[in-house]
This record gives sequence, C-alpha cells and structure tokens, in this order.
Amino acid sequence: MGACGPYFGVSLFSGAGIGDTGWRAAGVPIIATCEIEPDRSALTQLNFPDASHFTSDVWSIRHEYCRMVRQRLREAHVDELFLVSCTAPCQGMSKSGQGTLLRNIREGKRPKLDPRNRLILPALDIIVDLRPRWVVFENVVEMRSTLIEDAQGQLRPILDIIRATLGEEYQGEAYDVEFADFGIPQRRMRLVTVFTRDVTAKHRLAQGVQLIPPRTHSATGQGGKHRWISVSQALADFPQLDSASHSAARCKSVPFHYVPVLDPKKYEWIRHTKPGSSAFDNQCINPECLYEGNATHGTKYEEGINRASRSTPLFCERCGALLPRPYTLESDGSKRIMSGFTSAYKRMAPDQPAPALTRNLSYPCSDNKIHPYQNRVLSLAEAMTLQTVAKYTYKWGPLDTAGKTSPVATDALIRLVIGESVPPAFFEQLGAHLQMLTNDGDLPDHISQSIQPKQLALL
Repeated sequence: MGACGPYFGVSLFSGAGIGDTGWRAAGVPIIATCEIEPDRSALTQLNFPDASHFTSDVWSIRHEYCRMVRQRLREAHVDELFLVSCTAPCQGMSKSGQGTLLRNIREGKRPKLDPRNRLILPALDIIVDLRPRWVVFENVVEMRSTLIEDAQGQLRPILDIIRATLGEEYQGEAYDVEFADFGIPQRRMRLVTVFTRDVTAKHRLAQGVQLIPPRTHSATGQGGKHRWISVSQALADFPQLDSASHSAARCKSVPFHYVPVLDPKKYEWIRHTKPGSSAFDNQCINPECLYEGNATHGTKYEEGINRASRSTPLFCERCGALLPRPYTLESDGSKRIMSGFTSAYKRMAPDQPAPALTRNLSYPCSDNKIHPYQNRVLSLAEAMTLQTVAKYTYKWGPLDTAGKTSPVATDALIRLVIGESVPPAFFEQLGAHLQMLTNDGDLPDHISQSIQPKQLALL
C-alpha cells in the first residue's frame, strides 16, 4: 500500500457503530467490527453492511478476527491496515489515583479490580497481530490513572502496558480532549490516545506536531478560534415541544422529535426553573410574597462522602408557602425535600454547549438534562444533533436481533448508544488529520501554525 491509500480501518468494542461513521466520512471505511451486545451489533450491521461483523467477546474471537481482516485486505489488494479504532468499555475505569491503589497493595489491601479494564489485553493482541499504521484508543480521562493486571498478573498502569506491548516501532501520545473544542455542541471530556508506526508521522510528532487535529473552538473564541457552539444555537431550528400534554410533547413532522409527558407536580418544578439553575433552587411563587432569598441547594462532605444537603428548605422561609422544589411524600402525608444533587432537575445553560449526553438523557431528574428554555427534556432528535449523529447517514431500523425483526430501535436503545458513543464529527476530523500526517509534503498552514515545542513526553 502506498502513502496515498486506500485506507481501511477496523473497530473494536464498536457499540452501535456511531463513532465509526466518522471514520467512514473521513475516507477510512471500516471493514470489520466487534461488539458483544447483540442489539448494538445489529445497528452496526445495519449501517455497515459491507463490513465483517463479530457479535462476540473479544477474548474468544481475536484470532478469527485477525484472519478475517487479513482476508479482506487481500481481496482488496491492500498490503496493510491503516487504522484500528479501540473504544473499550469505560465503566470500570478507576477514579482513584495510581498512588492510592499501589499503597493499598503494599499494605496488603488488595483492591478489587474491574475485569472490564483488562479487555484492552485481547485488543492489544489483535493490534500486534494486524500491525496497523495507526491505533486510536478513546476512553474516559480516568484511563490515565487506571491500573490493570497484565498478562503476567502484575499490576501496571494501562497506558504503560499499551506502550510496552506495541513496542518501539510505535510512538504516540495521550490527549485530554474536550469535544466542544472541535465544534461539537456538547461538553464531553475524553482521553484520546494515538499511536503510529508511520515514519513520516513519527518525524512530525518529533517536530511538535500533535497527533490530533488543532482545536477549532474555545470557550471564549479568542486566539483565532470560533466560540463554542451553544445548545441554543444547535437546537434553534427544532419545533417547540412541551411536556404538559401528549399533543404538545410530539412533533409528527420531525422524526424522533418527541419527549415524555411529565406529571403535573414535576412539570410545575421545571416550569419555574431558570436557565442554568436547578429546581432545588426555585424561589417563592406565592404572589403575595415572591421572596427570593430562600436558601438554595448544596452539597457537603459527610463521613468522606459528598452528600446532598438535607436542610434545603421546601417551604418559603418568609411566608411558609410550598416552594416549587422537588419533594417526596412521607408515610404520614407530610412533604420533605427530595434527595438529589445540585445538578438534578437542572436546566441547561443556553449560552453553553450541552452537558455530556448519557443514557439518562430523557429523565429530568438526571444530571443537567432539562431543555434550556422549554419545559421538557431533550428529544431523541435533538440528542442526535448534539452528538452529531444527525450530520451523517445513520439508520435506526429495521433491526434483526436474535431472530426477531423490529421496524426501529427502541427509545431506550437509542438513548443508550448515544450515551456510549464517540461523536462521529470528532472521528471524521481525526481521520482526516491522520491521513494528512501520513502523506509526504508540506503541512497545511493551520497545522504548521499550531506547532508548539513538545510538552508531552512520548508514551
């Protein structure tokens, strides 16, 4: 394969293939996927009909996976694989520092390690076998401080294991990436680790060229960058919805643009919540009082745990009227403030990107999930826009899972795979950047001007 392609990629822990649509848009078609969950794999197969798909545990299929990829490359008369994209599960990544874990081991307190973190080991087996030109790992930033047992049972930092397994042929760096910095209307901080064995790319890395594209946006828009895209800008063209009734909660002309209807009590809490604020901070609505000085919600440490305040007032401290704040009923019929953090029942700030979307994006009690102006949560259509899925051709049905056919994915599955996925717009930018670094010739001005003396040591 020459320096100008064709460029073929494969993905591991593919999910529903949402992130992989970005690679494809960048000119790196995905020829093989691996995903253990049948419902996610069904979506990937629907959207990548020409790829080879493995719906299985990566431990059990790694040799067959490599054989299939090599066969696909031979059929395409391509000598080598361009990319392996590895987005291993992140739920097991530890937020504890490496020092704490190592100290516990020295003291004989063997920590309980999440086995999902070791899924990187069979993935590395595949990478070493296929020897791609580029390897991209995407995960939570806690991956930097995560320890796992290597193949010999020794506890080591996961990034050290990656570096040692790939060997001296590969060089790379790990980057803390805020997706809003790349024109994505969502705050989503992730660790993107990129390795390459391409000679030209390694030379440019040594010169100070980053292996991820230059940031195009920033919070302030200074320094020649665009300002972050706010949630209000991103959702400006969507018809208005309201969660007070079934008729107002759905727009029949826009696919997936509907929201759950809220019970009157929750609707009242949300209706009085200001942009960027939580319903726990709502003030008195008694027209004869309208006191604005009631204590707001907060958290405090108790026994080493950050707990929501139990003393947040539910009744106006001046007139005694019930505040429009989340409450629950006791067995005797009395009301008490609901347990919840300051981000629960909270409206998004309209002038900022949306918060990171999760599988709970349709629940107002979840973290910062209420529409910035309207009395509702986000619709699935809006979530697809904020995750940049809507920018690409992506099908949600029909699905064939376990011998059963459904016309479209369930709302729960759509929420789940959006929360799990990488915004494809970032992978599209990254894919174009990797190809640019691979090719000989002068760098574009926007890359040359971004070169800084190396601040990160090679992994």
